[in-house]
Amino acid sequence: MKRIILASVAVLFGIGAVAAQQDLVNQSKTLMKSNGKNLGGVLSPMVKGEKPYDQAAVSAALAQLDDTAKKLPTLYPDSVKGAKADGDYSPSPKIWESKSDFDAKIASFAKAVTEAKAQVKDLDSLKVNLPTIGKACSGCHETFRVKNS
Repeated sequence: MKRIILASVAVLFGIGAVAAQQDLVNQSKTLMKSNGKNLGGVLSPMVKGEKPYDQAAVSAALAQLDDTAKKLPTLYPDSVKGAKADGDYSPSPKIWESKSDFDAKIASFAKAVTEAKAQVKDLDSLKVNLPTIGKACSGCHETFRVKNS
């Protein structure tokens, strides 16, 4: 009887661990989608002259990017290694193989966003800061995400 109970607890613990892994992967995916919407749907169109400059929209977009930068370091513990995300991309094993490089990329992104939040007050300052944010964001993607097959 004890073995059955212990086995049941182990199975439930394992299911809980897998669910927790998937939750972290889904959180990351949601944050990345929000980044894409804010960079490609809010900020970039302003820089390109496709939308009028709107400081409230810029501030909201930068706040979301800042939120992402703060949450990212907590979303890739060792327990998530090997987890697949639904959709086109998943975390690359390189995150855990080169954790210090990954952490440095996140820090670079966070720094770019923090500086932009302090400096962007008009279209010209957005034009100066957006390429730095974009480079920091995409620089991580090149190395630390993989296309799902």
